Amino acid sequence: MRVDEYAAHDATGLAELIRNGAVSAGEVQAAAAAALDAVQPKLNALVDKRFTEPLAHNADGPFGGVPFAIKDLIIHAAGVPQRAGTRLLGEGIVMPEDTYLMARFRAAGLATMGVTATPEMGFNANTEPVANGSTRNPWDTERSPGGSSGGSAALVAAGALPVASASDGGGSIRIPAGACGLVGLKPTRGRTTVGPDYADPLLGLGIEFVLTRTVRDCAALLDAVHGAEPGDRYLLPAPVRPYAEEVRAGSPRLRVAVSTTPSSGPGSTDQQCVDAVRRVADQLESMGHLVVEAAPAVDAEQFDAANLVAWCSFLADAVDTLAAALGATPGPDTLEATTLACAEHGRTLRASDLYATDRVFNATTRAVAAFFTEHDVLLTPTACAPNTPLGYLNANDPTLDARGWYERIFSFAGFTGVANVTGMPAVSLPLGWSAEGWPIGVQFGTGLGRESVLLALAGDLERAIGWADRRPAVWVG
Repeated sequence: MRVDEYAAHDATGLAELIRNGAVSAGEVQAAAAAALDAVQPKLNALVDKRFTEPLAHNADGPFGGVPFAIKDLIIHAAGVPQRAGTRLLGEGIVMPEDTYLMARFRAAGLATMGVTATPEMGFNANTEPVANGSTRNPWDTERSPGGSSGGSAALVAAGALPVASASDGGGSIRIPAGACGLVGLKPTRGRTTVGPDYADPLLGLGIEFVLTRTVRDCAALLDAVHGAEPGDRYLLPAPVRPYAEEVRAGSPRLRVAVSTTPSSGPGSTDQQCVDAVRRVADQLESMGHLVVEAAPAVDAEQFDAANLVAWCSFLADAVDTLAAALGATPGPDTLEATTLACAEHGRTLRASDLYATDRVFNATTRAVAAFFTEHDVLLTPTACAPNTPLGYLNANDPTLDARGWYERIFSFAGFTGVANVTGMPAVSLPLGWSAEGWPIGVQFGTGLGRESVLLALAGDLERAIGWADRRPAVWVG
């Protein structure tokens, strides 16, 4: 299989070719290896080298033999070093077992070929850790692919992989999807398992899934891996029918609310992102949906203060736990300046601060849930701008304290955090394009457990507007 033939297919298409005997899994993986080798010098999206052989996987799974990679954060595979984007871990911590979601990815047949880059401990909306250097956006290598799942996004967008794992604690699936022209679904809290290491990572903000180029891949992969494991905190109702069927069936008439005002952070919205949302709103009206201007009532000041507590307490715990386990002393030789600043702030927090944060998160969740009794989906930009230049979100800037770093991130990522706090699903779709030729992500959110609504609508928009013919400057085909 030639590399250009490989890159022309999504994960579903590759699985069908392998299953039908048109090509062997080995041939597909050889093409993927060549593709990864071709783009790595340009994008710097892998941590270390790709694997010589894919990790063990179920050849009979629905994606048997399809190439894949895992993010260097949260998820881990037995025997594979994890570095979490930080020098503190050196050559990495090797875990003796898979996380539950990793085991599900293997059971689905995904052939893991490497580990993708992430910013230090995930607290950034770009991917430029000191430990690994800058990951570049395949649409413009002077721009960031977003974060914290930037390595995965860059490889999928460039055609080197059809799918890669991602995680989202404040927009880290959706922001890279928007910056790189991908489909990025953050599922409902509990839809995918975060065990056994966590019950509620990042005070419930974090969840894991994947980045894909097509809606059908996103849906079929959710069909393959969703569900709880023993000991998980949440047990959600199963979907009425497979998510892949929802995509094919399309959406009923929906009540669509539209907002272009950020719900958090100090940022304003780039006019090109506003225009992209307006064009999508017009498209939805032409498809028969009821479109109105509306947004949930979120107290942005209280929200940002609570979100800062969640992130800084998480970073303080992560830094101190890892340092104690390694016998290391955190400092500028092992951690970036803003990680140190956030961890230092986190150590000053009291139990009462966490309870106050919980009250704000509860009030936010109640307000947003009430909003979704009157509206089916909320349409917004994915981010305040199409992307950021390399270096704009510099996590090693010693002039920034914890609040300054938070505000720098959320001046760009002002639309994504509410879905993390509420646990509700949201998806970014590449439905806009800037004058520079960059993708612009457009986000849809909905109520708890309603991924089917998002995927059905996404399928309709993919058919109506489409993005399959768009190719970035760095493309293996």
